[in-house]
Amino acid sequence: MPSETVMPLNIAVAEYGHTTPLMDGSVGIQSVAPNFVKVEPIIAAFRRMVRDVEFDVCELASTTYFIARAFGAPFKALPIFLTRRFHHSGVVCRKDAGIKTPKDLEGKKVGVRAYSVTTGVWTRGILAEEYGLDLAKVIWVVDDEEHVTQLRLPSNVEHVPPGKSLAAMMASGDIQAGFTARAGIGRQGPPAAGWEGSAEPGGEIYHDLIENTKPLEAEWFRRTGVYPMHGVLVVKDTLLADHPWLAKSLYAAFTEAKNRYFVRLRSGELKSADDKRYVDLIKLVGEDPLPYGLKENMPSIERLVTYALQQGLMPKRLSVEELFVNPDA
Repeated sequence: MPSETVMPLNIAVAEYGHTTPLMDGSVGIQSVAPNFVKVEPIIAAFRRMVRDVEFDVCELASTTYFIARAFGAPFKALPIFLTRRFHHSGVVCRKDAGIKTPKDLEGKKVGVRAYSVTTGVWTRGILAEEYGLDLAKVIWVVDDEEHVTQLRLPSNVEHVPPGKSLAAMMASGDIQAGFTARAGIGRQGPPAAGWEGSAEPGGEIYHDLIENTKPLEAEWFRRTGVYPMHGVLVVKDTLLADHPWLAKSLYAAFTEAKNRYFVRLRSGELKSADDKRYVDLIKLVGEDPLPYGLKENMPSIERLVTYALQQGLMPKRLSVEELFVNPDA
């Protein structure tokens, strides 16, 4: 690693507890002068990176990255995964749709912001693998364009009609179920939704597709070793080729920032919703609720690639070596 040269890098990542030490300068990146570019919401940076390769280093949704790389995107990921969560929950159904089990989604219309959104890919994969849902027998209704322009969606994916939204279509019964995350579909429905059924006490007019998911997620994790990841860090190929030390430098800095976050997390000092969620996850996944590295994440990487292939999102399977830089090599 060079000791004299300091390389400027434009870096677009969201501010999390474990990235704050990098962004406030309390943790440095050896031989790098970082310029952290603020993009809100961070999802806007995803599109700018996959379409215009605008940043030197960027957070991307994992599935978005896999798709982009399969179509030849000129950047490669480090095994730094910035967000984690399980995915048995997050789908709600109209109470008059006759949906009691995941198999009942067959023949129905289900809303999701975009077909390739990582939350949807994980959840569809689990519903197919664990509950026998035939994904081809569901009409998936989306209201956003996919980040990767080369992607051609399966024939059972439809866009919302002009002037409509997923929340309004759910309320009117034009779709019968939907993902709550970033789809605008809440358990109580949108204001003035025109709901024709009767709400239960508390005002909830939709029900969860799968109830009491935490024990199910814990059993699935113990059985499979899969801990779903979301944001991943990518770096331009040209930078990795021209500066072989860069991957290790970034990996070491992000790891140090994460370790400092964990000290504060375990002290009880931090109280945000994400902080509390990671404290809870420690009880299930172990002392590191944000594991970095290839070995630690191999089951999760392989499973997400498989789900992306099964759902028609990647034109070919890429190996782990094609997708990730090994910072220990």
